[in-house]
Amino acid sequence: MQSSNGRSRGGGSGPESMPENHGHGPASREVEYEDPWYDALASGWGELGEAGPSAAVVPAARENREAAALRARDVYLEVQRSAAFREVRSRYRRFVVPAVAAFLAWYLAYVVTATTAPRFMAQPVSGAVNVGMLAGLGQFLTTFLLTWAYSWHARVRRDRAALELRWDTQELTRGLRGGEL
Repeated sequence: MQSSNGRSRGGGSGPESMPENHGHGPASREVEYEDPWYDALASGWGELGEAGPSAAVVPAARENREAAALRARDVYLEVQRSAAFREVRSRYRRFVVPAVAAFLAWYLAYVVTATTAPRFMAQPVSGAVNVGMLAGLGQFLTTFLLTWAYSWHARVRRDRAALELRWDTQELTRGLRGGEL
């Protein structure tokens, strides 16, 4: 049987099974499980048992990860407190809050008018098209226009500053990890 990387895992019905001994080496030979997607530290997912890492290795690795997480958290908190981050969030809120308020007001006006003034909504505009149909189609049009406006605003007003913040954050956290990716 072969793993996803083409190396032999041994025979048997499962990936951790022992190879059959056909006179080629000792019967107690252990199979090394060399799957790049296998996480030996994950509990409950195909532990290696005797052949796996000792229990003393896991807490040390966990402590190192927790220490790195604390340092990374400090980097993210520092970025969050920066003036550039506050400016990006401010630009976002200055667009989103009025846009959501306007769209909700328009939607509620449509629903309230449709329920309280059905005669007005039933007035014909052209042939079989009435005010209610135009207002309903206007909801779709408003949604598309709002999506376009949001994309434009993000591209023009926030994306470059957000990308610079993201780059700075990645550089700072990469420095904490010793340059590894």
